[in-house]
Order: sequence, then C-alpha cells, then structure tokens
Amino acid sequence: MTDPLLFNPRTYDPAHFDPETRRLLRATVDWFEARGKRRLTEDYRSRAWLGEFLDFAARERLFATFLTPSAAARREDQRWDTARIAALNEILGFYGLDYWYAWQVTILGLGPVWQSDNAAARTRAAELLDQGEVFAFGLSERAHGADIYSTDMLLTPDGDGGFLASGSKYYIGNGNAAGLVSVFGRRADVEGPDGYVFFAADSRHPAYHLVKNVVDSSKYVSEFRLADYPVGADDILHTGRAAFDAALNTVNVGKFNLCTASIGICEHAMYEAVTHAHRRILYGRPVTAFPHVRRELADAYVRLAGMKLFSDRAADYFRSAGPEDRRYLLFNPMTKMKVTTEGEKVIDLMWDVIAAKGFEKDTYFAQAAVEIRSLPKLEGTVHVNLALILKFLRNHLLDPAGYAPVPARLDAADDAFLFRQGPARGLGSIRFHDWRPAFDAYAGVPNVARFRQQADALCDLVRTAAPDEEQSRDLDLLLSVGQLFALVVHGQLILEQAHATALDTDVLDELFSVLVRDFSAHAVELHGKESATPVQQDWALGAVRRPVADEARAARVWKRVEALAGAYEMAP
Repeated sequence: MTDPLLFNPRTYDPAHFDPETRRLLRATVDWFEARGKRRLTEDYRSRAWLGEFLDFAARERLFATFLTPSAAARREDQRWDTARIAALNEILGFYGLDYWYAWQVTILGLGPVWQSDNAAARTRAAELLDQGEVFAFGLSERAHGADIYSTDMLLTPDGDGGFLASGSKYYIGNGNAAGLVSVFGRRADVEGPDGYVFFAADSRHPAYHLVKNVVDSSKYVSEFRLADYPVGADDILHTGRAAFDAALNTVNVGKFNLCTASIGICEHAMYEAVTHAHRRILYGRPVTAFPHVRRELADAYVRLAGMKLFSDRAADYFRSAGPEDRRYLLFNPMTKMKVTTEGEKVIDLMWDVIAAKGFEKDTYFAQAAVEIRSLPKLEGTVHVNLALILKFLRNHLLDPAGYAPVPARLDAADDAFLFRQGPARGLGSIRFHDWRPAFDAYAGVPNVARFRQQADALCDLVRTAAPDEEQSRDLDLLLSVGQLFALVVHGQLILEQAHATALDTDVLDELFSVLVRDFSAHAVELHGKESATPVQQDWALGAVRRPVADEARAARVWKRVEALAGAYEMAP
C-alpha cells in the first residue's frame, strides 16, 4: 500500500506540477535510484565530491530551471517557485544531505544577486547557472560567525574607482567550486553601516585562495581567503544598509529549505526502520508486536506527518507574501526551528527501535542519524530562531487582523517578492489572522480540543502573567515560553493544511495527542525555571493535560505504520 503522506520513489508522480517540473523531479529520482544504495552509502563514507551529481544537474539544467527568477530567465520554464523548490529539497534530503547542501548553498549564493540592481551581475549569474555552475554565500567568518556587524573582510579603494578586497571567510559551502561567491565585507575607508558591501567573487581567480574543507564530509564547507582581490563596478551587488538587508533577506529565503530536507531524511529512514523492525523476530515475535515499539514508531509517523503538513502550509504564506503581508517572517523561522527539531525526535524514536542496526554502514539510517543533527544548527541556531519567533507572540495570540484566506499555492508562479523584501526591520508591527478558526473547525477531534485548552491557557498567561521587564532579560525563561508559543503556531498550520487535504482524522487526533504531551512537558520546564514567579509556576502546572486515549484509533494509525514495511527499499 502506498501511503499518501510520504514520498515513495516507486510511485512518485508530481502531477500537480507543469510537465517540465515533473520531468526534472522524476529524472532526479531516477538518477539516484539507478545509482543504487551501495554507491550512495559508499560515496557518503568516502567523502567523495559530488561531481557526478552536479554533472547530472548541469546536463538537465536542473539548478538553472529551478533557481532563475522569471526576470532573469533565458527559457520559458525558468522561475523561482517555492513549491517545486520544496519538492526538490525533499528528494535531495531523501537521498543524502550532501546533495541537498550543494543545492542549498547555491540558493544562498544567489540571494544577494537576485536582490541586486546590478544588471551585469544578474546576467552573469544566469549564464553561470545555464553552464551548470554552483554558487556560494560568503557571509560567516571564523572569529565572528555570522555576526555581520563585525566583518573583517575589508575593501580598500584602489584609486581607479574600484577596490581590493582582503580577508577570510569560514564555513562557506561550495567555496571550492563556485562560479560566483557572494561575499559580504566593509569598506576600510567608511565607518558604520554605510560601509557595508556585498560583492561577487570567482573561486577560480588567482587572488582567491582556498584554505581547506573545515568538515569531514562530501560537503565542501570551505575556508577561503582573498588577498587584494580586485572588485570592480560589475562585481558590486549592494552597498550600505542594503547590503545588510540583503544578507538577512537571503537567509530568510534559504532558511525555509531546511524543513523539507529534514522531511526527506526522515521519510527514507522511516522506510528502513519500519521494514527492519517488522522483519526482525525477537522472542518468537516481530519486533513490531511489542507495545512500546508500536508507540514509538506511531509517534514518529505522526510527528513526520505534522512536519509535512506544517511545511506545506507555510509554503503557501511564503509564496503569497508581499509588502502588506509579512506573516511568512513568523512561519519561516518556525519551519527552520520547529520542523527540523521534530526531525531529530523522529529519528531518535526510530533509532530506539532499531538500536544497533542504526549504526550499520550499509544503511541509509546511519547517515540520517548524523545529518539530521545539522539542520537545526544551520541558518541560525534553534535559540536564535526561537528568540525571533517570540517577537510575534503577542500580536499573533491576542491581536488578530483581517486577511483574505491564503489559498494552496501549487501554481507555476514566480515568487518575485522574495527578492524585494525590503528593509529587515519592523517585525513588531506585523499582524496575523486569527488562529482560533483553524481549531474551531476540528473542535470535535478529542485531542485537538484538549490542545486548544492549552493554547487558550497560554493566551491567559500572556494577558495576566507575561514575563516582566526583568524576566525579559532572562533568555532561558523566554525560550521556554517560546516553545509553548511555537506549538500553538505549529498546530494552527497543521490544522489549516489538514482541512485543505482532507487528512484522515485518526492521524490528526493521534498527532495532537503528541502535541498535548509536548505542551505539558514545556509547561513543566517553565515551572522549574529559577526566575519563574509563583503565579507563572501555578499557571505552568495548571496547563498540564493528559491526552485523550483511544485504543481503536491508535490501532488504526498503527496499521498505516505497519504497511510501510517493505513499501520502499532502495535497489542495491
């Protein structure tokens, strides 16, 4: 039986896309399937550079088709379409994060270019994509990380209207092979934000010195150094505050991709884990006959379903964004923070079941267990994104605004607003639609109703016992509140997508039983914080709820999980 919630290469047919998109997505799946599992795992273990995959992508013009906005298009099918980008993220994650990473940092490298008014640089980028080149995003540095206020990449005027750039960058993906590296620096002769510069560099230039790969992986995460690198007018992408905004807005675009990569990893690992557990006989019974195993695998399955539902719905808001609708700036860090950490939980639940099998070198699971850890730590840590999410808490929970409903966005449209997001500020003024109707529509689902009680309780906390001025400086306490808020947002978009897709009510109810438990666990954590007031401590214990149990429902969900055994196995 094919599960409609999970990607399965055997049956995959993205019929909701246009013919060329369908062809490219299916061709990518077929390339990996023809390569086979043994080659896939050997390449991962040997840290082989991804040259053959990039050759395939170049032949098919995969990156050029998916990553060239319509404004720079050289062919009819080129556009920046988040829906199909998300589909490719999932496929690449399914086969290996190394492949996804080369694609992801190409997206980041293109961000400052597509936001730039420099026509020459844009034309050059489109040509390089057509030639099959990859790109890189030269933002972070060894001493400062991604603290762009403190960059040591200096541009010194050369006396002829250009600059000589000198300095180093650290943790830069594709830095070994990028046809264009978008590099962030500052002018040596201008103080403050007016001195920021984003410029384009070529990794093959003699003044570009590749130092090393800083990770032990097929991913080439480079350290590079520029020594009097010549920067002319055609290389300047942004100056001043616009360069700062381009950096943050690029991360906004790239951050979204982490959720669907995490989903792909979990899907492949789940097929392996359920198949292994179901076929393994222990004490005369399949491992899947044990109640604790069924609970862990069912929890993993519904968490993965929630990851997919949330991400699919968040993409609709991302694609429908505009100057008057910036709700994506909440849902985007949610995909980065919440979905990727859910991915870690999914892998851990399955790993508890398959145990030592998860270490074996001929499994996909062995690399999934390692790679799933990286996604919550890229494009800002979980803590950074939680702190960002907190900026929206009061407006989202207590002060809704009127918006027309956002439809499902699988249309073949160009998401042009992503490259004209404007200044990266004003987050506190962003308003949101009312979250309650999504819950009202499922008030008859027992665990949705129970979780709604907890969400309403959080509103009461914000109204009556929100962190005071002193507590607002205690980030440890605030992050606990942020986790509670994130669960409400997570549940809201899951319900919106469940309605749009007519999700099986059993799966939804079982998923929300997990969310009820999660909310209770974070409430207990808040209760234990040193700076929590007595009122907040009482609130926290009062917000703890027990999920509504239903053996028949759990059995029906388990049948869906059990059916994954043997549903997909990669060819040797």
